[in-house]
Parts: sequence; C-alpha cells; structure tokens
Amino acid sequence: MKPVGEKPIDRESWAQVGEYLRKTLDQDELTHCMRCGFCLPACPTYRETGLEQASPRGRLALMKAVADGMMEPDKAFADQMNLCLGCRACETACPAGVQYGRVLEQARAGIALREPSSRIVRGLRKLFFEHLFPYQHRLRTLGWWLALYQRWGVGWLVQRSGLMRLFPEHIREMEAVMPLASSKGVREQLGEIIRPEGTPKGRVGLFRGCIMDVLFTETNCNTARLLVKAGYEVVIPDKQRCCGALHAHAGEVETAKRLACDNIGAFREAKVDWIVSNAGGCGAMLVEYAHHFQGDVRMEEDARWFSERVRDISQLVADVIDDLPLKRLQRRVTYQDSCHLRNGMHVTQPRNILRRIPGITYVELFESDRCCGSAGIYNLTQPEMSKQILDEKMTHVKNTEADILVTSNPGCLLQMKWGIRRAGLEQRMHAVHLVDLLMEAVE
Repeated sequence: MKPVGEKPIDRESWAQVGEYLRKTLDQDELTHCMRCGFCLPACPTYRETGLEQASPRGRLALMKAVADGMMEPDKAFADQMNLCLGCRACETACPAGVQYGRVLEQARAGIALREPSSRIVRGLRKLFFEHLFPYQHRLRTLGWWLALYQRWGVGWLVQRSGLMRLFPEHIREMEAVMPLASSKGVREQLGEIIRPEGTPKGRVGLFRGCIMDVLFTETNCNTARLLVKAGYEVVIPDKQRCCGALHAHAGEVETAKRLACDNIGAFREAKVDWIVSNAGGCGAMLVEYAHHFQGDVRMEEDARWFSERVRDISQLVADVIDDLPLKRLQRRVTYQDSCHLRNGMHVTQPRNILRRIPGITYVELFESDRCCGSAGIYNLTQPEMSKQILDEKMTHVKNTEADILVTSNPGCLLQMKWGIRRAGLEQRMHAVHLVDLLMEAVE
C-alpha cells in the first residue's frame, strides 16, 4: 500500500527525462570510465556513505544505464545526481581523464527540465536563477535590505522575537556568521578604471561576481587595490553579469550560456589582457566558456578568446609577489583548497604566496584538498551531508592550531566560518580570503 501523503509517481515525466538524457549524455565520456575505483577515496559522498551509487563510478554507471536504455531515471536516480557535491576531485584522481563534471551537468540539465517537482520548488528555482542572480541591480537591492537587517537593529529584533526558531538549524547557524552586506559594489566604490603609478604592466578586467559583490564587497575592493599595487591597470566592466556557475551546476544550462554571452561581450569590449577572478567557483566556470560554446559558429572564437585570458588573482600575484611591499605578520596560518580552483582551474599558487609573507608560519592542513561541503548552494540543499563533511574537516583544522584559516572562494569562506562556529573555535581562529590577508600584509 502506498504511504499516506505520498504523491503518485509521474511516470510520463520521468520517461521524458530518460528520453532527453539518451539524446544529450556524452557517450564518449561515459565509456572512458574504466571502473578502476581510483575516484572512490577522492569522493566525499562515497566516503561518508560507503555506497557505490554515491561514488563517481557509481553515478557514471547509472547515467550509462539510462543512456543505453537499460533503465529509466526516477527519483532515486535524481537524488544521487543531486547528492554529488560537484567538487571534481574525481577528475584529478582519474587516470583516464574522464570529465565527470561535464557529464554530471548534462544529467542535471535533463532532470531540471523534466523532473516532476512541486510548484514551490519550481517557483524558487525560477526566482533565484532567472530573476535574481542574473541582475546586478536586483542583487544590490537585496544587499541594501540585508544591510538594513544587519546594521539597524532589525536582526537583533528578529533574534529577540524568536522568529529565527522557525528556520532549520543550519539556516540559523549560517545567519549568525553571514558577513556584512553592501548595496554598493566594487565599481560603485572604486570606479570603472583604477590606474597604478607609472606605466601599467597590463590591463586587467576584474570579474566582480554576483553574491561576491554583495556579501564580500571588501574582498573585491582589496582585489582591485592589490592588482593596482602590483602595477596593473584595473577595469570593471559594468555590463558583466553572474558567471552562470550556479545555473550550470543546477542544470540551468541555457541560462548559464546566456550569461556567458553577456560576459564575453563585456570583457571583449573592455579590451583587457587578462580577466581576473577571486572566486574559485566563478573562475572554474569562466575557463569553461570555450567548452560551452564548442561548435557554435557565432560564439566559439569569442568564447575561446575569453577563456584563454581567465586567471585567478593568485596567479597574477604570484608573478609579482617580490614587487609587493609586504610587512611581517606574526601568524600561524593554514589553507583550505577551493575545489574548483584546484580541480577545475588547476591553480596551486596560494600556498606559495602564503609562505612568502614575512613572519607567517604556514601549517599544512590534512586533506586540505577534500571538499569542505560548501559546493555552491549545497550546504542549503543538502545540509546534513554538508555538515558531516564540514565537521570532519574541522577536526583536521583544529589540529593545525592555526590562528588564521585561509581560502580562495567566498562559498568556502562562509562554510569555514560556519565550521569554526560549530567547532567552538571562534576565540582561537578566524577565516579570511587570501586577498584580504595579503592586503593586511601590504597595508
């Protein structure tokens, strides 16, 4: 007998998911998997559950079974695709070079287009992915309301009233570590173009991001200032938009491509030598623009031009670290990798930069290359798995006895702040972005 309250399975919708996936899943990538199992110890969800279907190899097998018509997708299939963090650690471990992240996005695109879901879920997806993230002026309005909540006693009143108890525990905990929001982004504070003294070493286009420019505006400003200190001219194109990473990871591929088109046009018009990101998640998406427009006669060349110029801030800083006036910082520091910075962009410079700051005692974090559980909005959509991964991470963080925990991605930074609070380490350490620590050393 069907449990009370369970909705009937929409078999027709799931059949449409299967039909879509059979047309779109990359068979070459699916057949490249050798089933060797090298990805298993690299996968956070497999390590937490011990389940084959919760591993990259298992998920690829499920996708191949759907692509070959051996099974129809269902809710259990969708749940496993959505349980994946998308950290891409399996790609680094894979001897066959399977581009797992790309196939996962294809699977999620089919699920997002056809999966039977409630009106509330569809409404929330539409609100955030179509009507909020793509529009900078709407995000700034959100920043104004958040700033009002944080700075003018509204938050205190909400806390005292007990209204926060209506929200899940993880939402209450994350609200407590939320950085101060701003309605004025980096362009509004510093202007469109910031020039160094003397002849510039190059013209850098700063990618400001969406949430980054609302919740981590000071880090964006410090990024521009640091580049100018290093001798670069910085331009912040006004027409740039959200990178599209959250959309692509959630299966909203067409929206992601529309955003990419706007960004390519904005930075090409600005005639920049490099396009710099200070967020690992954004950077990994930006370098993938060329892949997303492969075979597109109209956009392929421009997308390749764009992707070839994308750099993480640490890559440019590492080249000129000796030119920066760094003062001594007597701190004990450890570093948590951004998964997409390490596995997507293959950037390893942050550690070398930290070691070059005078006075720093650098301590390597055990399994620093393992995902912290942030993964975009994963900590909101999969809070229990996210907390399990985070709590294990914080055990290793505690063992470093560091004063400062550094990372290179806003999502990771917020997750680390949450982890420090959960672990009761607030009096012993704090988490900062690499750029903010560097600016402390420079200033």
